[in-house]
Amino acid sequence: MTLSKLSMRNAKRQAGDYLIYFATIIMAAALLYAFHGLIFSQEIMELSRSMALLPTMVIMASIVVVCIFGWLVSYAANFMLTRRSRELGLYILIGLENRQVARLFFQENLAVGGWALAMGILLGNLLFQILRAIVLTLFGQLYRFTFVFSLKAVGVTALYFVLIYLYALKRSRKKIRTFKICELIYYDRKNEEEVIHTGRKRRWIFGLSIVLGAVGTVLLLAGDVFTGVLGALCVIMFLYGFFLSFASGVPAFFDKHPGKKYKGQNLLVFRTLTAKLGTMGITMATISLLFTATLISEGAGLVFHGLFKGRAAEKACFDLYVASERERELSEEYMDYMKENISVEDSVLYNIYLGEDARFMDHIESHIVYYQYSYNQDPLMRYSDYAALRSLAGYAPTELSQEGYLIHSMVYLEEVLKGGLGATVIGGASLEFEGIHTEYFMQSYGTGNGHGYFLVVPDEVAESCPIHHRALAVRTTAPVTEEQYDALCAIRDSLELRDKMYDQVTSKAAEEAEAAAMTAVGVFPLYFLALALIMTTATILAIQQLAETQRYRTQFELLRKLGMDRKEMGKALRTQFALYYTMPVVPSIVISVPFILNLAKSPEPGVMVGMSSPEVIVCIALAVFFLIYAMYILIAYTGLKRNVLPEI
Repeated sequence: MTLSKLSMRNAKRQAGDYLIYFATIIMAAALLYAFHGLIFSQEIMELSRSMALLPTMVIMASIVVVCIFGWLVSYAANFMLTRRSRELGLYILIGLENRQVARLFFQENLAVGGWALAMGILLGNLLFQILRAIVLTLFGQLYRFTFVFSLKAVGVTALYFVLIYLYALKRSRKKIRTFKICELIYYDRKNEEEVIHTGRKRRWIFGLSIVLGAVGTVLLLAGDVFTGVLGALCVIMFLYGFFLSFASGVPAFFDKHPGKKYKGQNLLVFRTLTAKLGTMGITMATISLLFTATLISEGAGLVFHGLFKGRAAEKACFDLYVASERERELSEEYMDYMKENISVEDSVLYNIYLGEDARFMDHIESHIVYYQYSYNQDPLMRYSDYAALRSLAGYAPTELSQEGYLIHSMVYLEEVLKGGLGATVIGGASLEFEGIHTEYFMQSYGTGNGHGYFLVVPDEVAESCPIHHRALAVRTTAPVTEEQYDALCAIRDSLELRDKMYDQVTSKAAEEAEAAAMTAVGVFPLYFLALALIMTTATILAIQQLAETQRYRTQFELLRKLGMDRKEMGKALRTQFALYYTMPVVPSIVISVPFILNLAKSPEPGVMVGMSSPEVIVCIALAVFFLIYAMYILIAYTGLKRNVLPEI
């Protein structure tokens, strides 16, 4: 049998034995192809000028992703070299030279990478269609299936794979070429070098790491930025200290609590677990940190999506909105341009007035953090203008009596203002509270409809109050184009230079396009990174577990002979498995959840609400993480259970 045939046979066997690794490499190729397919798609890049940032963001994320997958391939190659060292040593014993064996091992892994690349590109085309559909939906475009095969995306993906495999296999090839036969044959007995030596020092480190973990958790939950960073550092030190000293810490615990040592299956479970962690402590700590990065990437992506969506929704309630600063009239230049270039279906020109005091504003500030911006008194709107604006925005009509007032507020102020403040005097008239509404109503800016809230009062009451600023809301028969919006912004800029007064110009189409583009540019790369991180770390955990098949089989066969039934063995295996997969996840949750909560609470009030509220974002991030993680756990557990539990 020639070396080429032997390498191909071994490559097929390798792909079969480590199917979960092979599948992950296929997904890696698919992800790389799909995301680069987006940046090489002329259709996608022409959706908005802001999409010009997408190639930079995807390439930056790809560099990190390539390093992550390079670590996976390097780890797997070294792991396979360890497991097959005796086989490779036998090849040398029967007459092959070290360089030939090194070339054989190199060709095997390169063949696996080539198959994964080919299959990944095929799968990547399907994934590209999914991403394309999502992007087009974000921009309100109709998705139609169109087969696209990007040679540029194939070339970039192939280049990444060449870099990954050349880097990963270079070290393994060098080892095989320089090893003596005895070193190669006994290479599988080499464990991870101990950073902390066994004995009293290692147990002391174990206890200290537990203290650091508790202190770090408390600091993280404090919510302050400085204490949060300090807490994260404590938790990182806890991770490495805990996983490196766990093998000594557990025996020390059982020495002090001998009654728990033989309770149930504790001895079997923890003896197996400590033996495992004793050889891969640094790896487990690193995996835990990468899980943290995964959750933070997912959470940050959801936060940015909620931020862009919330801001756009508030600003895009009208097809076109123009407001002046203070009480001056709107420039006729806007009107002239709209009359000649924009198909206006309906419009409302109105004023925002100021009440006599800041009674409602003071009430808000006494309950939550609130920034008044340009308002020193409660903002008011005439009921007739309010009714016309609701119709313009497509909202249900509402009613108001001559002796009442309504409140329109952003969602985050609803609970504070619910019920109003009872009877209030405005413009010399005593008015009773008659309801509150919370639809999007351009309330985020000083030249919007109040900052977060305004009062709707009878027309004659409002007209007796001073004007804060004037505004124009427009409904068009067709979306305002980028060119039309740019022209209106140019008028605004020329007026600012000439009159030193700033106007606000907002287009629904422009805001929605900007939100869609920023979601694609900011959120997609973060989820690209998160997928790469969780696939890599979960695969390494699975490879380590599946590689212990023979040892587990021998262990459970011996337990069967000693009288343990299959049900008890299954319970012991599940417990070992659960602890093994839970240990690196728990610290990552402790670190990431407070971080995501603080990040989600950092935007201006009123944006992160509903499905984008901080608590919901944390739940979604955890759900997505555990959904993918559970798939890897299920595959690994099913294979391990089938191979190690003896039939009785």
